Amino acid sequence: MSESGEPGEQVPQEPGRRDEAGSPAERAQGKPDGRGKPEGQGQPDGGEKPDSQGEPGGRGHSGGQAGPQVGGHRLPDPWGELMHLADQVAVGRALSAVGAVVPAWRRRTRGEHRWPVSASVITAIVLQVLLPNSLIQPVPHALLPILEGALLVGLSIANPVRIERRGPVIRAASIGLIMLITAANAVSAVLLIRAIVTALPTAGSAAPLLTSGASVWATNVIAFGLWYWEFDRGGPVHRAEGTRQHPDLMFPQMASPQLAAPDWEPYFVDYLYLSFTNATAFSPTDVMPLARWAKLTMAVQSAVSLAVGALVIARAVNILK
Repeated sequence: MSESGEPGEQVPQEPGRRDEAGSPAERAQGKPDGRGKPEGQGQPDGGEKPDSQGEPGGRGHSGGQAGPQVGGHRLPDPWGELMHLADQVAVGRALSAVGAVVPAWRRRTRGEHRWPVSASVITAIVLQVLLPNSLIQPVPHALLPILEGALLVGLSIANPVRIERRGPVIRAASIGLIMLITAANAVSAVLLIRAIVTALPTAGSAAPLLTSGASVWATNVIAFGLWYWEFDRGGPVHRAEGTRQHPDLMFPQMASPQLAAPDWEPYFVDYLYLSFTNATAFSPTDVMPLARWAKLTMAVQSAVSLAVGALVIARAVNILK
């Protein structure tokens, strides 16, 4: 029998082989070919091409359903979008766990307690009272302590427990109190340096000289601590309200919030420590001044502390020899 066959006969084909092309209608309808699979891309009807892991959609999520095709473009997979959202939520929780929250010094909090400030002011007043009359002239000995005590009582009445109330009168009284303490201590420091340089009888004994020098130096630390506390970011009330986000003094806890508790914020003790370290090291230690007023104030404090400390110690050592 010839290969072409007789008219009306079908040409035999090899076993398991059919016309691979098929008719256009068959290809369009995805009819199965000789291999038992739909024609076209060899994919299951209504499904996606499996990825290397044998899962639909190529996303690697078990149980995922492929998105439908419209106009040759595949719509977003709802399951994949859900998993992406879950990943974002997990990342957000991880950032919160490591401290990615708004620190206390940048948001509204309760005002700090009044008593540390009041205790420091009382200490400064007592130190001024203990100074000899020669270091307080020409002001009467009891005048400044009375004025300072009266201002302290008024401020304590305005904010008895926590410093939360503010106003022009309260602000003026607070600055006036600090100015009185600073001015009185500056006069005492000048008179003490004058007595040391001119070898007055006031500086003729080592013990009274060291005692007076220590009182002036300690009052200087308290006074400048009050200045830093009163003017950093507008004062204690503004800091509690979180109205000013840019600090004038950069504390280590601000630069590295992950090393501090979430509720940390600077209080008066932190500014008093800043004043103490600046008076002893004559330069910033761990707290960096950012505002110009803070830099100038720290420079003045370092100069006063250096002059008083160096002259008093040098004179006392000379007397002891």
